[in-house]
Amino acid sequence: MRILAPDRRPPMAPGCTILGCLPDPTNAMKPATLVVGLLASLVAACALTPGTDTPIAVRGEVPGFAGATVCLDRNANARCDAGEPSTVADAAGRFELAGRGELLAEADLDAHAVAPGGPRRIVLRAPAGASAVLGPVSTELVALMQADHSTLADATTGLARRIGVPEADLLAPPGRIADARVRRALQTENAQLLPRIAAAVAAAGATGDRPSELRNRLALDAIRTLVVIYAENRAFDTLFGLYPGANGVPGVNPSSVGPYHPQRDFDGSVLPVLPPAWGGLTAPGQPVTLTQAQTTGLPNRPFRIDDPQGVNGSGVVVGPAITTRDLVHRYYTNRAQIDGGRNDGFAAWSDAGGLTMGYYDGSGLKLWQLARRYTLADNFFMGAFGGSFLNHQYLVCACAPVYPNADAADSPAKDSIARIEVDAQGRFKRLVPAATMPASVLVGPPRYLHDGTLTPKDADGLFHAVNTMQPPYQPSYVPPAAGGDARYADATRASTLPPQTQRTIGDALSARGIGWAWYAGGWNAAGAGTPQAREQIYGGTLQFQPHHQPFNYYAAFDPATHAAARAEHLKDFDASFLHDAAAGTLPPVAFYKPQGNLNQHPGYANLTDGDAHIAAVIERLQHSPQWPHMLIVVTYDENGGFYDHAAVPAGDRWGPGTRIPAILISPFARKGYVDKTPYDTGSVLRFVTHRWSLEPLPGIAERDAALLRHGQAPMGDLSGALDFGR
Repeated sequence: MRILAPDRRPPMAPGCTILGCLPDPTNAMKPATLVVGLLASLVAACALTPGTDTPIAVRGEVPGFAGATVCLDRNANARCDAGEPSTVADAAGRFELAGRGELLAEADLDAHAVAPGGPRRIVLRAPAGASAVLGPVSTELVALMQADHSTLADATTGLARRIGVPEADLLAPPGRIADARVRRALQTENAQLLPRIAAAVAAAGATGDRPSELRNRLALDAIRTLVVIYAENRAFDTLFGLYPGANGVPGVNPSSVGPYHPQRDFDGSVLPVLPPAWGGLTAPGQPVTLTQAQTTGLPNRPFRIDDPQGVNGSGVVVGPAITTRDLVHRYYTNRAQIDGGRNDGFAAWSDAGGLTMGYYDGSGLKLWQLARRYTLADNFFMGAFGGSFLNHQYLVCACAPVYPNADAADSPAKDSIARIEVDAQGRFKRLVPAATMPASVLVGPPRYLHDGTLTPKDADGLFHAVNTMQPPYQPSYVPPAAGGDARYADATRASTLPPQTQRTIGDALSARGIGWAWYAGGWNAAGAGTPQAREQIYGGTLQFQPHHQPFNYYAAFDPATHAAARAEHLKDFDASFLHDAAAGTLPPVAFYKPQGNLNQHPGYANLTDGDAHIAAVIERLQHSPQWPHMLIVVTYDENGGFYDHAAVPAGDRWGPGTRIPAILISPFARKGYVDKTPYDTGSVLRFVTHRWSLEPLPGIAERDAALLRHGQAPMGDLSGALDFGR
């Protein structure tokens, strides 16, 4: 194209185009002012030096990526193809390129930032009409424009608002921004984008659709409502071990990956058979009974609980409507069962014997049918070792609660500290056995000197609560102190956890003005303060579980000093959840915890009732005005003591633990898809953090760093299950 009219304007300064001037890279304290929102046609019209056929030299930079390949991505495939004009960024990341088109940079992440063999290649894009600074945020901007077909101006406004920065600073290199808050916000956003970009590039492979993969992992704004439904105590193999295409039960499911390591005895020898289900496999009061004797001699391998011929040829069919006995699921027990990833200690270190190795044909479950319609994640691990208490805490804070000065002479919890054995490096070996410890698990279940609720003092002098303790506020299993405030649990009881102050995902959301709530089944009924209400705590029809209410442990929800926050964020399912869903007023982030009899927990709940309830709740959500932009995550708090064969990634001292089911349901969820991305409970927090541009919780950063130290990939943020091209 030739511009016929003579150009009478003065020549532009170096580093400038008619779109504006790039920030002076020699002045790190000068605020960057980048002109955005001009029409792409303006760029095209000025692609040649006026009055000549000489292309304008586009000058820009790729901050932090010296040596990056920069090209004009003329076919918009997010690849620097042969024949496209290209150059290499200099040591400062600057480049000059003749021609016109969408800018693209290809580079590699530092090796220390990824697991060995993990994705390192990234691409950085800049939308036509924006500045020539290519970075993670500019790449996110392109993805958002593609996902909702928005203009550059609209996408810029929305993204700047979400991150909380001025539009003029959005695409500036953060190091040149004087305002510390803005600089920190952009640095955080950039840091969180880089591994997601690398994951997108890796998913596209050598020939795949990079723009679509980038869109699906970066354009999370299409999700406006997240609902997390938190069920109870089932491992992945327990419910989905027979699911086609999933990594299921070894030797049974053809798509299973990895070997079955035979279960071993206390001394490490391979068990000739599984131990019996101690005390019987079924819970008291069930329509059918399977005794301990009927489970003797089961082969050393997983077995089907709902076998149509009956367990162990007994003729007793234990279907999903039958409640089995409970199984131990505690912090140190789970670590011993995982046994460094071999998962060969489940039978030995369970109080339920061989029951731990059982699984169901889950194809008759409503949740199985939902997984077939949407996405089943088959590489999703519980966030923490052990039981419900710690995993509920991990869901909201990615941390373990602290009990100050637990060993003090006047501490109510001084006798609650677990007795463990450690190796020369101070690493956990096992719980100290009791004098009555059997010689073999075939003789009886393990016995310990003291499997307490608290860890021994760590290097920082802290004791952490890892097994069930009670909230300091009602509803709590610990009643109020005699003559004390009825809103509190008796703080002198050993099982009462002092109020916690760690930063939670609720704090992070509230700090940004983003609504959230924890809805609990039976919350109002159990918290009414009457004798009848107290009967529903671990009993009655509701089987309300106080330790499943993680925010009720935090000082931020003290019923006396923070009553307003408590009323805003801690809500009753029956009184509020379905009403809010129908009205389209669910907050952007909503957690739902079913009451005990509907949560599928062995010992007091069956599979069928919880399955029907959760499916019914999902159906109501699908009729909500918020459904078109909703993501529902159905997952389980932990494995409930059940075996799963998948090797557990080596992380930090809190986890991850055994693999559990997770189903992602959304208009944007991939249909009929099995997602192999590594996830854990903290992936819910990662999604929330990325979607709403929050400062990450410390525990998430610690987990990912620990995974990298062990050569494992960091956990994903659930975006691998989404497709925003729908």
